[in-house]
Order: sequence, then C-alpha cells, then structure tokens
Amino acid sequence: MKTAIKKFAIDLRVRVGYGTAFFLLLSSYLLTLYANSELLKEAMLVDHSNKIIIGMETLASYLKDAETGFRGYLLMNDPRFLSPYHQSRQASDSVYAALTQETASDQEEHSDLSTLRRLMDKKYELMDAGLADYQRHLFQMSDTVKVQQFFALELMNHIRSVVREVQDMERGRLHTRLAGMAARYQTLNNVIFMSLGLAILMALLGYYTYSHENKARRIADRRVAEYQQQLQERIMDLDTANKELIRMRSIEKFAATGRIARTIAHEVRNPLTNINLAVEQLQSELDLQPAAVTTPSASRRPENGELMLDMITRNSARINGLITDLLNSTKFTDLVYKRVSVNQLLDDTLEGAQDRIHLKNITVTKDYWAGLCDIAVDVERIKIAFLNIIVNAIEAMEPGRGILQIRTLSKDDQCLISITDNGPGIEEESLSKVFEPYFTSKPKGTGLGLTNTQNIILNHNGHIGFESKKGAGTTFIIQLDFA
Repeated sequence: MKTAIKKFAIDLRVRVGYGTAFFLLLSSYLLTLYANSELLKEAMLVDHSNKIIIGMETLASYLKDAETGFRGYLLMNDPRFLSPYHQSRQASDSVYAALTQETASDQEEHSDLSTLRRLMDKKYELMDAGLADYQRHLFQMSDTVKVQQFFALELMNHIRSVVREVQDMERGRLHTRLAGMAARYQTLNNVIFMSLGLAILMALLGYYTYSHENKARRIADRRVAEYQQQLQERIMDLDTANKELIRMRSIEKFAATGRIARTIAHEVRNPLTNINLAVEQLQSELDLQPAAVTTPSASRRPENGELMLDMITRNSARINGLITDLLNSTKFTDLVYKRVSVNQLLDDTLEGAQDRIHLKNITVTKDYWAGLCDIAVDVERIKIAFLNIIVNAIEAMEPGRGILQIRTLSKDDQCLISITDNGPGIEEESLSKVFEPYFTSKPKGTGLGLTNTQNIILNHNGHIGFESKKGAGTTFIIQLDFA
C-alpha cells in the first residue's frame, strides 16, 4: 500500500512539473502571438506615417519643380523649361490620390489635404494665367504677371505651412508608435526570457524527480526487458524444437508408412502369387481340352473361361503394379550424387513441364539467389521430386490466371527452395494427409506423387514442408544441404 501511495505521489509530482512547464510555454506562446500581432499593427501604422510624410514632401517637391519651370520659361522664353511644369501636375495628382486613400480614416488629416488641394489648384491657376498673359503680351512680362507672383509666393508659403503641419503631426505619431513598439518588444523579450527560465527550471525539476524517484522503476523495466528477452529466446528455442519435432515425426511417419507398405506388399503378394499359379494351371488345363465340342453349351464354356482368366490376370498385374509403386515411393534407395547448380536444376525441371505451363497459360516468376552454391544430389531423382510439386501446382491453378513462383536462397547453411502457386489452397482437414500414400484430391491421381517426393527428399537427408491457406495458394519449402 505504501509503495502504491509513493508511486502515485511521484507520478503526481512529475505530471505537475511537466504540466506547469507546458502551461508556461503555452502562455509564452500566446503572449508572443499577441505581441507579434500588436507589433504588426504598429508597423503598419509606422509605414502609414512614413508614407504620408514622404507623400507630403513629394507634393511640395512637385510644386517647386512646377514653379521653377514656370520662372525659367518667363526668364529664358524657352519652352523646354515648361516640361517640369507640365509633368508635375500629373504627378502631383497621382500622389494626392494616394495620400487621400491613406488618410481616409483620419478626418483631421483629410481636412488638411482638402485645404492643400485647393491651394495647389489655386497655385496652378495663377501659373496658367501668368503663362497666358505672358504669351498675350508677346512674351513680355507685364505688371499683371508680376503682381500674380506676389500672390503665388503667399500661396506657396501657405502650402508649405500645411505640408509642415501634416508632417509634424505624423512625425509626432511616428515617434509615439516607435516608442510603443520598443516598449512592447522589450516586454515581449522579458516575458519570453522569464517563461524560458521557468520552463527550464521546471524541466530540470521534473528531470531530477524522474531520475531520482524512478530508479526502482528503471531497474524493474530493465528486468522486464531481460525477462522478455529470455522469454523470446525460449520461444525461439521452442519453435526450433517444435520444427525439429515435426521433422522427426514426419520421418517417423514416413518410416512407419514404409513398414506398413512392406507388410501389405508381403501379405498381398503371397496370395497373389497363388492366384497367378492357379490361373496358369487353369489356363494349361483349358489349353489341353479338345478343340471340337458337339453341344452349344460346351462350346461357350471355354470362351467364358478364357475371358475370366484374362480378367483375373489383368487385375492381378494391376494389384502387383500398385504394390510395386507403393514400395518404390516409400523405400530408401541408393543415390548417385553429383554437384550441380540448384538454379540450373530448377530450370531443367521447368523445361520438362513446359507443355503443361503453355497449355494452361501459367506465368512463371523466378527469384534465384545468384550467390547460391552447388548442391550434391541425385540429379534424376531430385528432378522427379521438383517436377511432382510443379505439376501439382500447375494443376491446382486456373488457366490464364495462374502464377508459379520459384525462389532459391541460403539460410542456416542450407539451400532453400520454395515453390508457390496462387491456387485455391489445401482444405484444412487435408493438411495432415498431404504426404500419405493414395491420398489425392484429383479425380485421376494415384496419390503417390508427393509420397515419392518426400521419399526422395528424405533420401537426400533433406526436409520438405508446406504452407497453405484456403483461397491463398500453397507454398512447398524444400531444405537441402550444400555438402
């Protein structure tokens, strides 16, 4: 109970520490977002002030250019001096429109701009009137033009006054805004540094608590990991032992099948020999009977006898052939070993099944390991084993949709050959009977092909197994030693 309470207290402190650090970081993040938003607004207002100050300065500059061009024309009587005068009017209109848009929300500045617009228009009207009078008096400056220049000077002074007033107002605002931005920036930095310091402090405290208080937990976790590793190793050992047990049971089952087959062969062949001897004796007696027979019934008996004896002979030979096939598929035989490439051996076996592959339009894919060493096998016998599996795979697949996959690789110093089809798979109740003699799902099969295949593989001190799932195909896996 005390251990549980202590553990709960430790977990609570750790959670509180990390929760506080998270809350501080979240608060810092939200404050940063707010401060950045305010800084962005202030920056936009600063940009607004700069635009107005520069715009007012630009307007005054354009008016100066117009006045300079006007005076130059009056003094020099050269139309080229009027170029700045004409250009300034269009340019000043464009700048005024931009300033009007910038000050749309400020009534005071908007009113000053309206006043400035009237003064500018009056200024241009005086200059236009002066130009007309100058041209009317044959390019001679009249007293009227001179008087108008006094009014133009007053207008220009008034314009400069309005421009300075607007600029001074915006410079004051600009100063205030820059000071506000600096203050917010400093406050933001202080908040960030404070939050960062507190977060680091809480993180260090949480780390200390976790490191100090959870030593036992780390030891327990390490022990659990060791136990899990030991359990995994034992599971792997059990899996290996289980596979070896399955292999031994397969060999024992095959050996028991061979003994049963030999016993059946002995018990069947003895009476079968007597039957054959009896048939031969009856055949010889029929051959000794006279050829001429007077009664119709007597003439039919020899013919029926010959037919029956022939039937007995043929079925006796068939029984003897079945017994021979069973013995051949379950007995160990002497092998003629030869070192060959397993990849080439599989290719040669596929050549022997080409007619069936083409007939059912089967797709064959090969995944051969290029670095695979040669194996020592009885070439003809091992070809029979491979061919039996390949033929069964071809017959299990649908025409035009079948895919036969053949793969070779090296694992645990053994050569592994896998032959996979995409057929319907093997029924679950038939999985344990695959290698049994005379077990077959094919209408015309003998049921000895896979039995003979298992016999050949076991004769080579190898192992054969399979994996099958209903509707997902079947894979036969053959293991052979390299040596």
